[in-house]
Amino acid sequence: MQASVVHKYFPDLNEKQAEQIDALGELYRFWNDKINVVSRKDIDNLYLHHVLHSLGIAKVVDLQSGSSVLDVGTGGGFPGIPLAILFPKTQFHLLDSINKKITVVKEVSQAIGLENVIATHGRAESLQNKYQFVVSRAVTKLKPFLKWVRNNISAKSTHTIPNGVLYLKGGDLEEELQGLQQEHSIYALNKYFDEEFFLTKKVVHIF
Repeated sequence: MQASVVHKYFPDLNEKQAEQIDALGELYRFWNDKINVVSRKDIDNLYLHHVLHSLGIAKVVDLQSGSSVLDVGTGGGFPGIPLAILFPKTQFHLLDSINKKITVVKEVSQAIGLENVIATHGRAESLQNKYQFVVSRAVTKLKPFLKWVRNNISAKSTHTIPNGVLYLKGGDLEEELQGLQQEHSIYALNKYFDEEFFLTKKVVHIF
């Protein structure tokens, strides 16, 4: 499944954004041969399983111009790079503890001309910066993740939903959310996307 699956759900991309989305397939195939950022078996599903999945966050919130987002455990740039394409006036800070993955993020961002992405090798616990949202794709259990990033969320909310964590997660969340002290909302991605892949996929908003 190619880039058309993204254009299907985001038909209002401008010419530059469409070109950037279309370029991701070849770029990730090239870099994945050198540095394994996506499962070798999954590279053919890049647009469905990685790009469109990342953009599920865009169905939950329309990120504002001038706002800032931290992507923790970004790997090869998910969800940060697709979101940065969609929201060119939002600043994205992509973070991963594995340096070679950050190399891929920098190379892909440069190749498609993204000017709103900073990529850093490091851990969230050592960051002092504040962001409107922290995004991630299930890098660990929710409770330890929240401990890592709790000091990185700005207090002043200006979006349609409160500042907080937007976590892409699959499967049964009941056990993970049990005893969670923070308020949270769950958005089922099969409400927005028809493909079977999204049947159990969700965005968890914790605030």
